[in-house]
Amino acid sequence: MIGKEYSDKELGKIVIRENTRARRIVLRTRPEALYITVPRGVQMHEVQGAIEKFRARLIRSKKKVERKRIDLDFTIDAEFFKLSLVRGTQNKFLSYSELGITRIVCPPTANFDDDELQAWLRKVIEEALRKNAKIILPSRIDNLSKLHKLPYESLKINSSQGRWGSCSSRKSINLSYYLLLLPSYLVDYVILHELAHTKEMSHSDRFWTILDGLTQGRALELRKELRNYTTSF
Repeated sequence: MIGKEYSDKELGKIVIRENTRARRIVLRTRPEALYITVPRGVQMHEVQGAIEKFRARLIRSKKKVERKRIDLDFTIDAEFFKLSLVRGTQNKFLSYSELGITRIVCPPTANFDDDELQAWLRKVIEEALRKNAKIILPSRIDNLSKLHKLPYESLKINSSQGRWGSCSSRKSINLSYYLLLLPSYLVDYVILHELAHTKEMSHSDRFWTILDGLTQGRALELRKELRNYTTSF
């Protein structure tokens, strides 16, 4: 199973991804889709069995993470990224950005129930996240890499909503720009998680021992806390 997407009447879009490092089937509910990570060789009937086993819980989780409407009450107040919308006087949208802060000025007649406007506002916010992440994340990973003597080959900032980050066998690291929505210590946890993969690719006991050493013995605690956040807004 390389990859598959389909739609479920109750759960919406379902995206199945194979990961050679995965040891079990993992289900993650996001506003735009249910992401399922599976080990190599898993059959479709096994995936469907996991979905049915947890269907009631997945439906509750889907309702919990449904996207909020972006309007004048919508804000993002994260440590690395703050966003607000205000009503202006001109008959057009304006966007003002500086590092870590974005403000969108909306015309008095803005109809926030319009789906096209909602899609446009999300694109504006996503682009602001991308620009900020390309400034903030490279220096952060460089500092942690040098501090812990864990070199990596390259870094790419992407829009992944299925995972916070990844590391290839060639030590190429990908980080989602949604990391900017996390507290700084969880940003560092994700980065350290990927840097730990430069020494141990699998999530073996050795990997968690390495990551524990990088996080003062808090690897599992931080992993649990990270599950309270989603790669979305």
